[in-house]
Amino acid sequence: MNIDLTCISQLPSVFLHKINPHGDQDCVSTYTLVMLLSAGEAKNLGPSSGPNRLRDLCTFCTISLDQEEVYRTKVYEKSVSPFYSEDFYFEIPRPFQCLSFYVYAKSMFQIRDLPVGKVAIRKEDLYKYCGKENWFQLQPVDPHSEVQGKVHLEMKLNELITENGSICQQLVVQIIACQGLPLISGQNCDPYATVTLVGSDQKKTKVKKKTSDPQFEETFHFEVTRSSSYKGRSHFHVEEEDIEKLEIKVELWNNGNLAQDVFLGETRISVKILRNDHIHRAWYLLQPKGNGTKSKPDDMGSLRLKVTYTEDNVLSSACYTALRNLMLKSPDVKPISASAAHVLGDICRESVGYEALLPVVRLLLHHNRLLPFLTSVAALELENTQEANTIFRGNSLATRCIDDMMKIVGRSYLTVTLKPVLNEIFESNKTCEIDPVKLKEGDNVEVNKENLQGYVQKVFTFITQSSSSCPPLMCDVFRSLRQLASKHFPADPHVQYSAVSSFVFLRFFAVAVLSPHTFQLRSHHPDPEISRTLTLISKTIQSLGSWGSLSKNKLSSFKETYMYDFFKLFQEDECIEKVKMFLDEISSNVSKESSGVEDSFVLKEGEVHKRAQGRKRIGKKNFKKRWLRVTNQELSYHKQKGKEALCVIPVKNILSVEKLEESAFNRKNMFQVIQSEKPLYVQAGNCVETNSWIEVLSQVSRCNPGRLSTFHPSAYVGGSWLCCKEPNESTPGCKPCTATVLANIQLDIDCDRETERIFSFFSSNRSRLQKMEGVYSLQQYKIKTGQMYFHNTHVCDSSVYVFIIFYQNVLSPLLKMFLLSIDVTKTYEIIANVK
Repeated sequence: MNIDLTCISQLPSVFLHKINPHGDQDCVSTYTLVMLLSAGEAKNLGPSSGPNRLRDLCTFCTISLDQEEVYRTKVYEKSVSPFYSEDFYFEIPRPFQCLSFYVYAKSMFQIRDLPVGKVAIRKEDLYKYCGKENWFQLQPVDPHSEVQGKVHLEMKLNELITENGSICQQLVVQIIACQGLPLISGQNCDPYATVTLVGSDQKKTKVKKKTSDPQFEETFHFEVTRSSSYKGRSHFHVEEEDIEKLEIKVELWNNGNLAQDVFLGETRISVKILRNDHIHRAWYLLQPKGNGTKSKPDDMGSLRLKVTYTEDNVLSSACYTALRNLMLKSPDVKPISASAAHVLGDICRESVGYEALLPVVRLLLHHNRLLPFLTSVAALELENTQEANTIFRGNSLATRCIDDMMKIVGRSYLTVTLKPVLNEIFESNKTCEIDPVKLKEGDNVEVNKENLQGYVQKVFTFITQSSSSCPPLMCDVFRSLRQLASKHFPADPHVQYSAVSSFVFLRFFAVAVLSPHTFQLRSHHPDPEISRTLTLISKTIQSLGSWGSLSKNKLSSFKETYMYDFFKLFQEDECIEKVKMFLDEISSNVSKESSGVEDSFVLKEGEVHKRAQGRKRIGKKNFKKRWLRVTNQELSYHKQKGKEALCVIPVKNILSVEKLEESAFNRKNMFQVIQSEKPLYVQAGNCVETNSWIEVLSQVSRCNPGRLSTFHPSAYVGGSWLCCKEPNESTPGCKPCTATVLANIQLDIDCDRETERIFSFFSSNRSRLQKMEGVYSLQQYKIKTGQMYFHNTHVCDSSVYVFIIFYQNVLSPLLKMFLLSIDVTKTYEIIANVK
């Protein structure tokens, strides 16, 4: 599994103080964790011996953030060493303590899946495995070890005078609150706390209903010393010098009503912590029962994982103003190679390739500055291109930036264009192998060739008829590339097409067909047979879409004879004309209209809980389990999968899709679909699913007329909006909707976070920048001493000219930033004071 996880939460107050010792309220910091994990396989699953060996059971793996499952692999056939190899990409929208992988076995005779074992990695330990592939020993799954959250406590010792005049000490424990308690069966829990002092009676708080962040504010008293003459049975005698040996135990439980209560975690605090402080108040992470101490488990097998992660410490927006403005000026710098964005790509190329360009692309995209930048870097690359048939074929700064742009902007375009036919390929699972060496016994190569031809024809048709769905920004970039190529190679009539096809076919559609899970077109890796089919389709589409392969005879480019024979089936004038017309449409100034009524196809479906409209605010009866289904034309919910729709909402009627505050219904992972009638309130299965639903619904409705600019983040209950207390239900929203940019392409881009990443890339290459400053000083010396001179009043030696502009526009401001950033306590002043 390749998983990109992002978690955004507030920094601890101590760290905030280090960054901003003056307590400036404008300096709000966030903590961002980005991880890439690869889990390839498991081995030797189950007990090492005995009748419970998992030889006859199918297994699967799940991924959980704390106690919330966010993904699971497919079920793999009977094997004690399954090879999972699945990729997942998602962002974590909330803080978490532990990343866990569970292996389960499915049994035909058991209702519940059997837990085989787990691997749990605490967030603070992830750095230990960074960039390395590791085998992790599976641990037993114990309900008493599955804990998350924290508890806020206050403890103090008081002296009391008893009725007979003797003095005793009283321990006062206040349970203030808890945060981040787990969901129980997908719902907020009903927590209560118990407090125990060694040898005394257990004391208990009230039960708090439906909340993961209960506020208790309850105080308990324990008399810890008495005179030796005291005979009360409900208290106990402790000598003064033994008080520090006492221990308070706080346990959190979920009230099960008629069912058994569920253990949520515990913490133990020694009374000796009061040795120096009369009052002790602190947050404590909840721990497994008995602090998780266990005897050595049996060999449960192992799981192979690879973990890579980075951390972004994001300051307030004002801190990034200077660097952000520096990057946004990049498209205007002449030559473009002296711009901050271009230099960043150059200095990071050896260390991280062109990975550093992604935050640049996102930042420029958000501020509508990406098109002029892409035009400039493409023009620069063309200056160094000698032959038309090699145009935009290499991995360069220009091609990487355009690739990143297409992946960001074109996601919904891929979904609309490819998802229906990919679903058909996965579900029908026809054999398409045409390599004689790889044919299985009983395969008919002619039947396989016919199956493959049918798939390729469908994919090709879907692509060449999709111009009306191509995002406007992609069309603008393609038009610019076409004009630049024609200008640079005026004698070649085909280059205007190959400049566009090298991106849209070779780098966009063909890659998405080959790896649909990477583009969220499928949730799981294809099995080996389907993967082979997709490879053959992708190779054919590359050649069909490559203008050179159609305008010239490029059959000789196929190394495999079987591909040579297969591709001849498509060497027709009709294919050439379809590709030419498609490329004309996506790179022209003419506005495109859909050629007809689109077929309906499913974008996403799954089980959710939907709130019944018009009832009281609280109560389980208000929410019902439903099957939610989104197509390119409508949103509907059903009693069960495959049943008739209970309600249908046309996509064109959706005005906005936004998250809903937990306080609205005391439920996590909720979102709302806002329409002209009452909003539809939906609870997804987990935080990642919530984001996925919002993204799909937002993308499919992004161009609807009349989309809202504001919304209410809570519900209208009891005659007023819970968020702003307005009594009128038709009052406009009190919070801005998720920003829409670039022709209604909805993107959730945090510019401060992207700028922080840019700064970190520059910072990690600080030594290279400082060497450049030395080079600049040498060049200036040569100019002054006459060793280097201007050829005329406008142009000097090109390398010196570029470097002078770079120094003035990029290097000098950056070095000022680094000079001020020696101490992290001065971070707030670093960027804000650069002029």
